[in-house]
Amino acid sequence: MSISPNVAEVAALLGETSRATILTSLMDGRFHTASELAYMAAIKPQTASFHLSKLVDGNLVIVEKHGRHRYYQLANEEIARILESFLAISPPPEVRSLKQSRQMKLLQNARTCYDHLAGKLGVELTEAMLAAGYLEKEAQEFTVTTTGEQFFTDFGIDLVELRGKRRSFSHACLDWSERHHHLAGALGNGLLKKFLTLGWITQDPSIRAVTITDKGKIGFKKTFQIEIK
Repeated sequence: MSISPNVAEVAALLGETSRATILTSLMDGRFHTASELAYMAAIKPQTASFHLSKLVDGNLVIVEKHGRHRYYQLANEEIARILESFLAISPPPEVRSLKQSRQMKLLQNARTCYDHLAGKLGVELTEAMLAAGYLEKEAQEFTVTTTGEQFFTDFGIDLVELRGKRRSFSHACLDWSERHHHLAGALGNGLLKKFLTLGWITQDPSIRAVTITDKGKIGFKKTFQIEIK
């Protein structure tokens, strides 16, 4: 009898197409109702509820009850990181429509990965901060340099508060579309929130895509030397 964790149970949860779609839809880090997730997965609400029950029992998803409504979210950031790794080694979907092609391009260009930036923008931002000497990378972690401490403070990022959170501060997350690492953790989340507050980006919750505004194009170029076309 094996004393190792039962990997097969988790693999079975991920191996069903509708459940996999629900999990990737939840990678925006937000709470969603069963009806919303059913729409995203193109299945009936009752079917979505069935799959969500299994995901909750498998500790991949959490649920909060508010009155008669239930809201679902990924259990934690670690689950999102594992899902992103699976996406990185998965074959691309077969594109069957212009709408699907457009959505794929939007996701590849800029999206949220749980609660931080991913896609081309996320990777370019990380590489720009490495090139500027704000960050250094060692194995699967980023560290903030002395120069970076000053930069983030001037940019309005409270590093003391972010380091005090009970989570990873600045780990490297493998980007499934770019095949490079982007910045995740509390610092990655802090930057995402800052960009939203500044109006540099807006979010499309239906597909996790992020749109870079005209103000953002100017801001990213001026602050990070990233040219947005």
